Amino acid sequence: MQKTILCFGDSNTWGFIPGSDCERYAPGIRWPGVMAAALGSGYRIVEEAQNGRMTAWDDPTEPFVNKCGATHLPVVLESQKPIDLAILMLGTNDLKNHMNHNAWAIAEGMGALVDIVLASDSGPAKSAPRVLVVAPVPVHPEAKCPFGRLFDRAAPLSRELAAAYREIADDRAVAFLDAGAHASCPATDCIHIDDTGHAAIGRAMADAVRRLLAD
Repeated sequence: MQKTILCFGDSNTWGFIPGSDCERYAPGIRWPGVMAAALGSGYRIVEEAQNGRMTAWDDPTEPFVNKCGATHLPVVLESQKPIDLAILMLGTNDLKNHMNHNAWAIAEGMGALVDIVLASDSGPAKSAPRVLVVAPVPVHPEAKCPFGRLFDRAAPLSRELAAAYREIADDRAVAFLDAGAHASCPATDCIHIDDTGHAAIGRAMADAVRRLLAD
């Protein structure tokens, strides 16, 4: 029976081309598409990505479109069920200067998303889906920022997210993957991965999915 995987993320799941004016990589280049090709026909991949999406916070500088992942996730879980695995890769936008978060606050935001999934009945037979927590690729400390000064203080904080996310995942007994172990942001854009990064992350995700859903 075909298994359903939800990819819940931000612009690095959406496929924002580094240094572009909000142009998007083609489906087969984005990491969910790379993962889908590696996994084959036994899996249905649901891409649910939004530029600027945060974990569990509202962005006060985005008054017209809500960017809070905790607001959107319950709707997606209900609309796409049954879901075998929810892959959660968010946190980069939580690093914006005006949010004033540290790494542990952002990790708690990711924890809130995990709790939403685990409390849902959106998995097979009204169970909760399995969860894969993904720490985002760290912000490049010297690359050009496509959004002015929004991420001036983000680089050192972003390097702390993997350890914080791993602790959140371990605490809730869910799987963890560090995207920064497989890709980095290019010099042209401090927060967006390029096609090489998408390919590497997609392959790593496919390996993780096979392990998690082997049974």
